[in-house]
Amino acid sequence: MKFVIHPKFISLKNTLTSVIENFSNQGQLFVKGSRNTIKTFQLNELILNVKAFKKPNFLNSFVYRFIRDSKAKRSFNYAIKLLDKNIGTPQPIAFVEYFEGFGLGKSFYICEHIVTEYTFRDLVEKPDLKNHQEILRAFTRFCYQLHQAGVEFKDHSPGNTLIKMNADNSYSFYLVDLNRMQFHTQMLFEKRMYNLRRLTPKKEMIAVMANEYAKFFTEKTEQEIFNTLWQLTSDFQEKFHRKQRLKKRIKFWKK
Repeated sequence: MKFVIHPKFISLKNTLTSVIENFSNQGQLFVKGSRNTIKTFQLNELILNVKAFKKPNFLNSFVYRFIRDSKAKRSFNYAIKLLDKNIGTPQPIAFVEYFEGFGLGKSFYICEHIVTEYTFRDLVEKPDLKNHQEILRAFTRFCYQLHQAGVEFKDHSPGNTLIKMNADNSYSFYLVDLNRMQFHTQMLFEKRMYNLRRLTPKKEMIAVMANEYAKFFTEKTEQEIFNTLWQLTSDFQEKFHRKQRLKKRIKFWKK
C-alpha cells in the first residue's frame, strides 16, 4: 500500500487510515457510479470526500503501476498544482494505492468536501435561475483565469465545476474530477475554445460567454470567439448524440 498525506493533515494519519479500511461499511454515500464511488465522512468540523476508483483492468493495472500515475495520484497532484495557481478546487488531503502483484488494485483520493449551491449543470438546466447571467459571466472569467494559467481541464463538463455563493454576493468556483489535466506555458485561442466545447449546448449561453471572454481575450473579436466556440460546441453535440443513437441500436440488437 502507498499512502501519501498532504503535510497539513499528517496529524490525521490514523483517522484517515481507519476511513480507508472501513470505506465499504461506513460513511455517507454521496455518489454511486458505474466506475467510482464517493462517500463523505464527518471529522468534527471537517468533512472528508473520499473517492474510491474502480479496480482497473489487467492492462491498465500494469500501466498505472509502472508507466502512468494512477487516477488517485493524479487527482492529488493536480489539486496541489491548481491551488498553487490560485485555481479553486477542494483541498487535497491524501491518496492511497493498493498494489496486487504487478499491478494497481484499489485506489482512493481524499479531499475536503465542499457544500455548494450549484454546479454549472444548474445553469444549463435552469435558465430561470436567480442571477443566471451574472453567475455565467463570473464562470466565464474563471475559465479565462484557468486558461491564462495554462490549465487544460480535459473533463471540463457541466457537472465538474462547483459554484458557491459568497457572503459578499460574489461567486467561487471549484473544479472536481481532476484526473485528466494538462498544464501548458500558454494556451492558444483554438485550444481555449476547444476546452469549453462540452459545457452547454445552448446558443444563448455561448453568446454570453463569448461576450464576457472577449472583454479579457483581446486577440480575437467577440464575433470570432462566438463563431469558433459555437462551431466546436455544435460539433461536439453532434458527435455525442451520434454515439447515443449508436448505443441505443446496439442495446436493441442485444435484446
